[in-house]
Amino acid sequence: MNGTQDPDLNKIQKSIRYSFKTLSLLKQALTHRSYANEHPEEDSRHNERLEFLGDAVLNLVLSDLLLKKFPDLSEGAISRIRAGLVNEKKLAQIAGVLELGSYLMIGRGEELTEGRQKPSLLGDTLEALLGAVFLDGGFKSASRIISRLFRSQLETDLPKSAGDYKTTLQEYCQGKLKQVPIYHLVKEEGPDHKKVFLVQVKISDQAVGTGEGKTKKEAQQKAAQKALLHLEPNEGKIL
Repeated sequence: MNGTQDPDLNKIQKSIRYSFKTLSLLKQALTHRSYANEHPEEDSRHNERLEFLGDAVLNLVLSDLLLKKFPDLSEGAISRIRAGLVNEKKLAQIAGVLELGSYLMIGRGEELTEGRQKPSLLGDTLEALLGAVFLDGGFKSASRIISRLFRSQLETDLPKSAGDYKTTLQEYCQGKLKQVPIYHLVKEEGPDHKKVFLVQVKISDQAVGTGEGKTKKEAQQKAAQKALLHLEPNEGKIL
């Protein structure tokens, strides 16, 4: 924005590669409550309702993308990864790439306290923008934009343990149960070139998962996956 409360709507549309049919939705997404309160004569709608909608759309799209990317990962693990993607810091980073702060319509108080750079305000504006896209162009349009904006995070910024069930189980047990999982080789069979290993994982001497694989490591990963599926729905209780 060039110092006035009049954002360049064409520029932001180019940034997100989407053209609004109803420009008033885009303007609303970029209007903070502080500006609307200071300019009642403009009958400006602030962006909080769009933020609420955008948050729901963002979580739905990311859930779908993560379930497809990690088809064998448990719901609990998917939830943790998603939470890491939509935290205030990450949303503010994406908003920064789009330079949303420069397009914001904010009140004098927010301007004086550097509101354009506040991570919470930037993240909220990004969600409002996504909510506006959803209302204007539907779910497919919002999904395309979210997929593009979060592509880097989905490819390179996921936790290293996202597909590592042993690490995930270790962290889960240490955090919730103050225990460490122990893996036991139950049996191995077959010729050397075609071995099959059966591994059992125990917590507090109780078996919580078994897995079979062509290597011990693969069997341990599958055992850990089974254990997570058993433990997470029961909130860490060993039943």
